[in-house]
Amino acid sequence: MLQKMIDGHTHLENGDLTKEYVHQFIDAAIQKGIDHLHILDHTHRFYEFRELYDEVCNFDYRQKQWVDKKQKNSIYEYYDLIEEIKKEKLPIKVSFGLEVCFSPYHISFLKNKLNEFPYDFLVGAIHSIDGAIYDLHDLSKEIIWSKVPVDTIYKRYYQLLIEAIDSKLFTQIAHPDVIKMYEIYPSYDLTSTYEKIGQHAFQSHVALEDNTGASYRYHHPEIGLNPKFREILINQNVKIIPCSDAHYPEDIGKNFERII
Repeated sequence: MLQKMIDGHTHLENGDLTKEYVHQFIDAAIQKGIDHLHILDHTHRFYEFRELYDEVCNFDYRQKQWVDKKQKNSIYEYYDLIEEIKKEKLPIKVSFGLEVCFSPYHISFLKNKLNEFPYDFLVGAIHSIDGAIYDLHDLSKEIIWSKVPVDTIYKRYYQLLIEAIDSKLFTQIAHPDVIKMYEIYPSYDLTSTYEKIGQHAFQSHVALEDNTGASYRYHHPEIGLNPKFREILINQNVKIIPCSDAHYPEDIGKNFERII
């Protein structure tokens, strides 16, 4: 059964790395009845993780422009913020981590970088497929969805997801079926894929997110995980964490009441 008092994935992405902004998230969580808040940000925000995006930047100049725009802080600013917040007596439990764009080509780099700081949790995410970002709306539709067979996209996405689980780098995996976001689906049944992911997650003690972000940010009709996927994970005793993927304080806990 889902522990709906936890929001396991909320972003500081659209604000400054300040205590004041963090407290906006804490206040919003209290209003939503959340008593354990996971705060993070994308690795693409931080200069020190630039190497992770070599393939993305080289794939298309517009993706490089996107990465350049997103990078605006040093990871050490984030470390300092975490340390300052942890000195405070907070009204709810607050954990801090990173959402890491997993790349199979940068495993050694990630192992070194992620060990620099004692994060409370680390989230692995697949945001690109061999250099092509799949979720940048019209650009992604041009560079990958209109050029690569849908079955190939899905198979590669889930192969990378399993590699992320097996890497032992992460405590949880972000939005594991967000590849469905545009309501473009493969020709084959995904049941065996869902079962395989669940098996790997259980064996690696990695939690999977029931992430509602695609429902309100991309208007996908499913709230969180595909129902069949969720059922399989529950039957396999995989830990599931409810997550809003909030990029603004007001989206914390969004659509949690609709997760079946």
